[in-house]
Amino acid sequence: MSEFKILSNCCQLTNDVEEKSLMNLDLPIAIIGAGPVGLAAAAHLIQYKQKVIILEAGTEVGANILTWKHIKLFSQWKYNIDKAASSLLEKYEWEKPNLEEIPTGKELVDNYLIPFSKIPEIREVIALNTKVISIAKKNIDKMKTANRENVPFVIYTEQKGIIQSIEARAVIDATGTWGNHNPANSNGVWLKTEKNLREKAFYGLPDILGESIHRYKNKKVAVVGSGHSAINALLELEKLKEEHPETEAIWIIRKERVEDAYGGEEKDALVARGLLGSRIHEMVDKGTVKVHTSFRIEQLRENNNATITINGEVNGVKSEIDSIDEVIVNTGNRPNYSFLNELRTKVDFATESVAAISDLIDPNLHSCGTVRPHGEKELRQPEKNLYIVGSKSYGRAPTFLMATGYEQVRSIAAYMAGDIEASEKVELDLPETGVCSVNFVNAKSVNSCDTDTCCS
Repeated sequence: MSEFKILSNCCQLTNDVEEKSLMNLDLPIAIIGAGPVGLAAAAHLIQYKQKVIILEAGTEVGANILTWKHIKLFSQWKYNIDKAASSLLEKYEWEKPNLEEIPTGKELVDNYLIPFSKIPEIREVIALNTKVISIAKKNIDKMKTANRENVPFVIYTEQKGIIQSIEARAVIDATGTWGNHNPANSNGVWLKTEKNLREKAFYGLPDILGESIHRYKNKKVAVVGSGHSAINALLELEKLKEEHPETEAIWIIRKERVEDAYGGEEKDALVARGLLGSRIHEMVDKGTVKVHTSFRIEQLRENNNATITINGEVNGVKSEIDSIDEVIVNTGNRPNYSFLNELRTKVDFATESVAAISDLIDPNLHSCGTVRPHGEKELRQPEKNLYIVGSKSYGRAPTFLMATGYEQVRSIAAYMAGDIEASEKVELDLPETGVCSVNFVNAKSVNSCDTDTCCS
């Protein structure tokens, strides 16, 4: 990190750049987030001999992925490894995984992201445990236009309680959406009563049969959501019930028909996804899960006896589900733009995606596989040299594919390096089915990383 210009702590930042001076082109391109897409951006920029710095809030690369480390991706390794990153890794005798196998989240981190983070080109430019709290243009606030393009970005970071400022000539935001979960509330609003339930409500993909088994065994558990993450939780609860028979699963969905959550089953082009739908269908038919359809959640509240009551509406009639011990919420994620507030951005109001791609990725119109390739041109922000990439570029839309993110950053890196022809030639290599991720381990244990959470 010593080769990058750390200005000072925020309270001592000096005014040492005159308004009319040109940006120092020797400054690094800052990449925010050390997940697969952020690291791929670094790989492509390094191939173009561009100076980079990677800022990661977690204590290790792929920190968000490790929160669902027990889950398998849908697609094979060959769709989850960036070509530029692979090229750099191969210089150091990297043991490439079997490209036809499907990794878990942990395998993706252990066998790809961590080895990549340890090669000299990356190890020297990555700062872990470094949270970006705000980004601005140097000595220019958001309102001022004159000379804006000629001054660097100033990135305010916090590491171990110390706030510092770093200059950069460009910023690539690859922070994703994971961890910024949508609430159970059907209106998408976080109410205080739901926020107060954090110890009894889990947002994401709990390891029900592993690390979290004591949390869920012999409990009455409500699962909210109709995507594959929710289905996976229900199937794991069913397996848990085999050993702990007092375990009870409640499934709450907004769909009018539970059948609409099954997918194509045996007609599905993806055998694994079809099997997942068939297994939850069988579970419903057996009555091992109680389903509440057309249920619009209005409020989650904790009772005096420490149980949870879920209030809502069913077809306009007030309803409630009570005596719940735990809630698992799989209602998707949303982006966090707070640290970009002092920059000029253009975001679609509905999808909260990069505005120029909102029509391309709108989940009301598209699945993962029907989103056409896009690159630097579509991802440009009004703030020159600022790009939002990866799942965050898709906002709330659940149709993002990891391979799409790799193509985004390849195009941006080419443009930043002056290779305009390469930046405009946008191509995308996807699985033939072009669908979001769903997987199973065996006939009795299904794992999935789904459209409510991520695609791959």
